[in-house]
Amino acid sequence: MKTRSRAQDPNVCGVTAAIAVIDGKWKTALLWLLESGPRRPGELRRDLPGLTEKVLTQALREMETDGLVHREVYDVLPLKTEYSLTPFGRDLAEALAPLSDWGHRRLAKLTGATASPTPVS
Repeated sequence: MKTRSRAQDPNVCGVTAAIAVIDGKWKTALLWLLESGPRRPGELRRDLPGLTEKVLTQALREMETDGLVHREVYDVLPLKTEYSLTPFGRDLAEALAPLSDWGHRRLAKLTGATASPTPVS
């Protein structure tokens, strides 16, 4: 079963369904950036070197379909589009915070350093 289909399969465990929604290289980083407020696609690309426009568009569309982000298009010239987290997306970001803390502690353990909590990334 493909990861995307797991996001909507009622017969998988909740953790699997949640991971399916954030699966991929860029979605957790996009979630983290959008926590600070609405962002335009160009801003997101500048903040994530290596992220192509095509992959950004695909990730944001999937996140919009999954109810995590809201896309606002302003009727001005040139067209202005902003993305922001929905309340459901904020819930996910809050739920991921302890996992992020655990990940930082794990990395610190591997390197022998002490971990300090940082935002979800």
